[in-house]
Formats: sequence, structure tokens, C-alpha cells
Amino acid sequence: MKKVTVTAKTVDEAIALALKQLNAEKNQVTVTILEEPTKGFFGFIGARPAKLEVELKIDPIQEAKTFLQDILATMSVTATIEVKNEKDATLLDIIGEDLGIIIGRRGQTLDSLQFLVNTVANKHSDSYLRIVLDAENYRLKRRQTLEQLADRLAHKAIKTGQVIKLEPMPSHERKVIHTFLQERKNINTYSEGQDPNRYIVIQAKK
Repeated sequence: MKKVTVTAKTVDEAIALALKQLNAEKNQVTVTILEEPTKGFFGFIGARPAKLEVELKIDPIQEAKTFLQDILATMSVTATIEVKNEKDATLLDIIGEDLGIIIGRRGQTLDSLQFLVNTVANKHSDSYLRIVLDAENYRLKRRQTLEQLADRLAHKAIKTGQVIKLEPMPSHERKVIHTFLQERKNINTYSEGQDPNRYIVIQAKK
């Protein structure tokens, strides 16, 4: 049940009745007053109760989670989804076994699913929400791999003087490399090209 229509002597009583029926708190609903209460003649003749429509607000994170659960079911993937609040994002962590099909080659499937759940969540949110999707701790492992790659290629650029061009990467992976190398005073990094073929260039400072 997501919406109820209730009547009571007062607006407050009607809201309380609706919250009980919806098993919700006041900040979780929107209230529309359909009819204001009237006392009538002599306080009771022709009196009319308050009539309200009370609807549960859509939880954008829950909508995203439900959407993802439906996709996993369609893909015949048995897994649970844990919601974790992080500093600047909400993490939807997919927990299960043999989740390679969810991750895809170099995380491409995971990135595509992440884009979709962000679209669903922000459709129901007044302010921008950032959702990160993960499975089998892939994000951490991938970041470590990218940092190792950046370190190795930075040393190569310094040693050989070559301009190193990496393969195209999504923006969040490019950011990992830029961030990892930004404190190195003898290295420059920048991006070239257009998405989805945008790539990082690493070169030694002269």
C-alpha cells in the first residue's frame, strides 16, 4: 500500500490515521487535503470531516535497488544487495558467487548497470544522487591495478622520455590515474580524445 484516502474530525487526526495504515513517519509521506473539516451549525449539524490523500514518498535508493534486483533476476543471477552510505556516494554492493557476468570485461557490464541505477534513482530525487555499484570487491581491485599501471608507466616515461598514451578508459578510471600521479613533481598527466575513446597521456616534465 503506497497511498490511502482517510477521513477524520481534524486534519491531524486524519494524518495520524493514514500514517498508521501506511506504517510510516510523517517525513516519509506527502499529504493532500481533499476536504477541509467544517463544524457545521451548532457545532455538529452539517459538520464535515477532514478528507486527505496521503502517499508514501518514493525512496530513490530503494527504487534503484529494486530495479537492480529485477535485472539480476532476469539474468538468473542469485545475489543479495547491500546498501552502504559512503562519504560522497551510496554503494550498492552485489554479494554472491560467480558474479563475473555482472562485472563483465574490465568492469564494462558493471559500469553500464551503474549508469542505469543512477538514472533510476535520480529520476525520483530532487537533488543529485551518486550511486556506486560493486561486486566481488571489483572496484578496489581495479583501482589497485590502475595505480600499479600508472606507477609503472610513470617510471617508463621518466626513464625513456617517451610520451605514454594509455588505452581509452571511462572517466572514473582516468580520475584514479590522474589522482594517483598528481603529487609527482616530475610527471604530467592529461586526457585527450572524445568519450568513449578518451585516454590519458603520461609524460615526464622537462
